This record gives sequence, C-alpha cells and structure tokens, in this order.
Amino acid sequence: MANALTICRIALSIALLVPAVFSPAFLMAYALAGVTDMLDGYVARKTRTEGELGAMLDSIADLILAIICLARVLPAIAVPTWLWIWVGAIFLVKAANVISGLVVEKRLVMPHTTANKVAGLVAFLVPFAIPLFGIAAPAIIACAIATFAAVQEGHFIRTGAEQTGSGAWRKEASSSGRTRRSRRL
Repeated sequence: MANALTICRIALSIALLVPAVFSPAFLMAYALAGVTDMLDGYVARKTRTEGELGAMLDSIADLILAIICLARVLPAIAVPTWLWIWVGAIFLVKAANVISGLVVEKRLVMPHTTANKVAGLVAFLVPFAIPLFGIAAPAIIACAIATFAAVQEGHFIRTGAEQTGSGAWRKEASSSGRTRRSRRL
C-alpha cells in the first residue's frame, strides 16, 4: 500500500507536465502528490511494511517531483540572482552530505530528519505562495529552513548521530566500537 502511494506520486509528478503552471489543475495535482508523500511513510510505519525498497522508491519519487516542478515553475517566474546562488549553496551542502554518507557509512545516506521534513513541507508550499506573494518572501523562508536542515544533516552524518522516535538525537556504537548510524527506513 505504501509503495502504491509512492508510485502514485510519480504518476502525479508526470501529470504535472500537462496543465499550465499555477493553474487549478496544476496546483491540485501538485497538492495530491504532496499528500501521497506525507502518507506513504505513515502507512509503511503503521502497516510495518517499511523497507529499503520503499525508502529508496520514496527518495526517487521525491526527486522526480522536485525535478518536474522545477522544470515547470522556474521558467514561469523571474528568479533573482541571489536566489540562484543560495539554492546552489544548499545543493552543494546536500551533495557534500551524500559524499560524506558514502565515505562514513559506505552506503547512500539520506536522513529523514525533522528539519529536512520541515524544509520539505515549506518548500512544498512555495508554489502555492508565489501567486500571492511573489518569489522573494517564500524563497527566503524556504531557503533559510533548507540551509539549516542541510547543515544539520551533514553534522549528523559526520558525527554518526541518529534520530530517536521522540525527535531527539543520539550516537550509537557498533560492536567494533565505531560510531554508526542505524538504518532509518
């Protein structure tokens, strides 16, 4: 069921290629894709069907949605230079985090931290805010939160911290004595 929701997000992402940007049909498909993103992890946890396939599929679906939205929305708005620079800096930090995860954990590490979830939610809301407020105000809020989330994520990857169910962070030692992150799927 959870993977079916994730696959629906991919289909809805592809459907975003059809309607005009910021049209009611575009925003409806976009909103439904966002709802599937919120529900798939919840359903997987409640039905105890979490797994590496679902976690990877979720990350792929998120990437597809982001790429399609950027490809559709960016040409429809005038993006100021400062915003390109800020988004580029966030991208570089996230890329460094992926590389750090590969070095430290010897696997792809994409933590679903609370800050990353908040950043994702705020970034998700930006297309709804642009027609009302323009690009600057929503972008500043989204980028500030995304910057914090990216820096925090990198810190947790490099220190081996793990988020507990309560949202707190802790380090966990492996049997070899090396600090490691437990898989969070």
